[in-house]
Amino acid sequence: MKAVGYRKSLPIDDPQSLFDFEADKPEPKGRDIRVAVKAISANPVDYKVRKRAEPKDGDTKILGFDAAGVVDAVGPDVTLFKKGDEVFYAGSIQRQGTNSEFHLVDERIVGRKPTSLSFEQAAALPLTSITAWELLFDRLGALPGGTAEPRTLLITGGAGGVGSIMIQLARRLTGLTVIATATRPESQKWCLDLGAHAVIDHNKPMKEQIDALKLPPVALIASLTHTEQHYKALADIIAPQGRFALIDEPAGFDVFIFKGKSVSIHWESMFTRSSFETPDMIAQHHLLNNIADLTDKGVLRTTLDKSFGTINAVNLKKAHALLESGQSRGKIVLAGW
Repeated sequence: MKAVGYRKSLPIDDPQSLFDFEADKPEPKGRDIRVAVKAISANPVDYKVRKRAEPKDGDTKILGFDAAGVVDAVGPDVTLFKKGDEVFYAGSIQRQGTNSEFHLVDERIVGRKPTSLSFEQAAALPLTSITAWELLFDRLGALPGGTAEPRTLLITGGAGGVGSIMIQLARRLTGLTVIATATRPESQKWCLDLGAHAVIDHNKPMKEQIDALKLPPVALIASLTHTEQHYKALADIIAPQGRFALIDEPAGFDVFIFKGKSVSIHWESMFTRSSFETPDMIAQHHLLNNIADLTDKGVLRTTLDKSFGTINAVNLKKAHALLESGQSRGKIVLAGW
């Protein structure tokens, strides 16, 4: 089968940073399903793994987590899917990735593909939807139901992949006031179009901008990017007894500055359940099915922003380069072989 991989951690402009190669078609066992991959999307975790995790002993590592495709074969213990089912998912960080024609994934972290979306549109959603959902409801403790409540949620990096779906979830499924941060005019418009009540510029003093909006207290903060640059300002903004959640790896993160306000700190990694095969691992199957239902009902929309063509090393390098630049918006998708 066709695949894209790497053997050494190299800058993305190096010819060998990613390369096309032929790999053996994997055989499903246990609760694994084999998916014929139709479309994938690129995420920051792709380039972070490429730069930090060099394969051992000359092995070739296949990157990629998001995928949409068709079930090609199932393991003997599979009960949730059958051959021919259309699915979407974000795979395990412990296994080979989705940048391959066929991919093995545990059925417990797979959902049905939204029928209203193409494979390309669906591939944009899984990893960021899982991250945003777990961040909003499991880590920050937001209340679903849509009843108006006197709290504000601040999302830093609202135009990114996770922010783009989190804005929608928070605006449509909760009663929170939603503020996003973005710097470029096109990114600010993107956030407003997705449903943010207001957008501020995180490259300018944020507290003054928020105070001028005269909104309910900022009780919940989702720090999605450059936390090391912003967390001191965010500690000044957050309300007493608030909740602060993050997904990146800030250098020198000093949680002590949150102590005076009794702020709780929460980390989110959507790979936790699959990496440790937690007893509630199947929650991600149900979560993705909920996302599919909400999308088919028109409550949520795909966050696909750019299509980079067929799945190959040349196009994936372009996707990695754009993500590394910090100038991407929404999701980058590749489709077909």
